[in-house]
Amino acid sequence: MAKFSGTVGYATTVEDENRPGIWTEKIIEKRHRGDIIKEYLRVDSSERINANLKISNSISIVADDFSLNNLHNMRYIHYKSVNWDITGIDVDYPRVILAIGGVYNGPLPETT
Repeated sequence: MAKFSGTVGYATTVEDENRPGIWTEKIIEKRHRGDIIKEYLRVDSSERINANLKISNSISIVADDFSLNNLHNMRYIHYKSVNWDITGIDVDYPRVILAIGGVYNGPLPETT
């Protein structure tokens, strides 16, 4: 079984300091380790000029307090130099199994 070491992006909702009443998602990344359970790549070319690459991998990460308390905030996982959407979460304590799909195109953490 292949090993995994990478980041998971979590979204938290915060109020804009300059515009009260406006809430936005702020992404924070946490490093996790685990195992790659399943690797499966496919090309989705349905009704598109350019085909999309999709993966149907399952990655099992070691759960910590933060990940268990923020399952609903998980947005993406950084795997093979790409951020991938988390499409499913299964808690099998002491691990969290993440199903991943297409490329993530949402907000990313702010760089300073």
